[in-house]
Amino acid sequence: MDLKIKAFLDTIAWSEGTSTHLLTKNNGYDVIVSGDEAAGEKGLEIFSIYIDHPFASGRPAKVICTKPKRIASTASGRYQLELKWWEAYKLMLHLNDFSPASQDAVAVRQIQERSAIDDIEKGDISMAIKACSNIWASFPGNDYEQPGGKNLTELVEHYQQFLNATTTT
Repeated sequence: MDLKIKAFLDTIAWSEGTSTHLLTKNNGYDVIVSGDEAAGEKGLEIFSIYIDHPFASGRPAKVICTKPKRIASTASGRYQLELKWWEAYKLMLHLNDFSPASQDAVAVRQIQERSAIDDIEKGDISMAIKACSNIWASFPGNDYEQPGGKNLTELVEHYQQFLNATTTT
């Protein structure tokens, strides 16, 4: 995988909080969206079987508390992919499982669909982040109404750190 794309994927995972999740054993590929404990949902949670999306077998969505509303979410994996999008991409990309390679393939496809690959290749990470802001709730400029998002400066700085770390190893 291209080093710039890998650094962008690492930036997404850092921004979404999956790669730094307290319980992850697999760099965020195993993280399930945190529920609203006040609503009776479990908080921090991971999964260990990658046969399919963790919610594919009919598990109910988790309730997430946002202001001013609560939302139901099935976001899972390193890039917090909702079940409805997983099912579509699984067919489109002919994926057999929810493995790290499959999760990466979906994220790259989503970046391509936002026409952000060229921005990443040119080094215009701010533009790539803006182009992808409707996909990831932690990116600035989204309309998910979720707290804890990152600002553009933080994201660009972390992208550069990931890129530098990748090119020196």
